[in-house]
Amino acid sequence: MKALLDKKLWKKHSLLAGVDEAGRGPLAGPVVASAVILPKDFYHPTIDDSKKLSAIKREYLFTVITNAALSYSFGVVEPGIIDQINILNATKLAMQNAINQLSPRPSIILIDALRIPDIFIKQISIVKGDTLSISIAAASILAKVKRDAIMREYHKEYPQYQFEKHKGYPTKLHRQCIEVHGPCPIHRKTFRLLPR
Repeated sequence: MKALLDKKLWKKHSLLAGVDEAGRGPLAGPVVASAVILPKDFYHPTIDDSKKLSAIKREYLFTVITNAALSYSFGVVEPGIIDQINILNATKLAMQNAINQLSPRPSIILIDALRIPDIFIKQISIVKGDTLSISIAAASILAKVKRDAIMREYHKEYPQYQFEKHKGYPTKLHRQCIEVHGPCPIHRKTFRLLPR
């Protein structure tokens, strides 16, 4: 059960933050990280890895989480920076930015499968953390909902790419749009956009 891991740590740390990201795999748009500090012993039975939830469930849980959280924040790294420093470093930068905006500061951070440089707070990196920690799962939901909202805004600017449908992920529809229109300013130029 996801709450068990957090429960053990809540015994030693009063302020525990979960950190996760959305948007490492898309061909377009930013990578978005979220950091969230939930109240001690917080539990909600349907909070899970964002990829396992419908968009409607994520939107509902976004409200539940943000209403309950002691603090939450976002880090957004745009495609131009992703192209300069690569997606892994951009993900770490987004996470670092999200963590640095938390107030109060957590005493420990749970991160989904990564370690963040230049953060002077105890970190625990957990493989498949969004399925094992309610704090990481909550962060994954916040990051996904935030990124989807950003991509819906980009759809208004670039409707020919239908970003509201695929959110920049490399679907068949998205690749067809690139074939017809070529890449736009929010496409990641260092990613292979078209099949060879």
